[in-house]
Amino acid sequence: MSSTTPVIIEAAINGVTPRDRNPNVPRTPAEIAEESIRCIEAGASIIHNHNDDPVLDMVTVAHEAAPYIEAWRPVLERHPDAFLYPTMTGGGAHTTVEQRYGHIPQIAEADLLRMGIVDPGSVNIGAFEADGAPAAGDIVYLNSNADIRYMVDTCTGLGVPINFSIFDGSFMQTALAYIRSGRIVHGGLVKIFFGSDYAPIGLPATAAGLAAYLDLLRDCPLPWSVALPGGDILVSEVGRLALERGGHLRVGLEDYAGPDQPTNLEILERTAKLCEEVGRPIATPAQTAELMRGGL
Repeated sequence: MSSTTPVIIEAAINGVTPRDRNPNVPRTPAEIAEESIRCIEAGASIIHNHNDDPVLDMVTVAHEAAPYIEAWRPVLERHPDAFLYPTMTGGGAHTTVEQRYGHIPQIAEADLLRMGIVDPGSVNIGAFEADGAPAAGDIVYLNSNADIRYMVDTCTGLGVPINFSIFDGSFMQTALAYIRSGRIVHGGLVKIFFGSDYAPIGLPATAAGLAAYLDLLRDCPLPWSVALPGGDILVSEVGRLALERGGHLRVGLEDYAGPDQPTNLEILERTAKLCEEVGRPIATPAQTAELMRGGL
């Protein structure tokens, strides 16, 4: 990817962000639909949203497809070439991969799935205590190698590109192994999540952290993007640097933890300004589709 390649913008519009943190976060299917349309028309070609099914409680067995279908149908009627994808609950003894990934083929049966999600690894989830030590929690976001194979095979069978979430180097190694094996036949995106005080994962959002991931990526044919949960990727060292290196951006209220309470649309306006400063245009959904094919 060159520094003049159009920028793929993913808007992660809600996540688990509660309204008491930001009253602008969309939560109902109707709100999600309206917000998704606004974000697409402001330059986002990929939309990611959660519903109110828990993600990391290690109790929830599966996510419902119905709220996604209700929210996405009006969006894709208006913008049929946009890419929308869901989240999923974590693995463990309480569930199976068939159960927790079951909403993916159900959304596809409704002819609304444009992108799949694969999180190619496992990671401890928690925050820091007052003295800086990791909190002694027991939440693990678990995806075994068998789970990952099931997800990849499901997305391949459904004919959709894969959005790979990278939380540390082992996630990256697994994603790249699949890409280089030739199994990722419908393309996709490699999304790098940097760590913050809120999300102590992976590497810090620094030039050195980005360089380490880019050293792993090397000749990967798929585009890559950066995200900063619990921060603001646009003002971090990594946001501008990623654009200068040919990367792409994930923004939105799922991740944002700046000093104000913006709307997703306001964040996208800031994103467009940064892209303009760097001298890169914003990718349309059609350009995003072409970029995600990556010559595969």
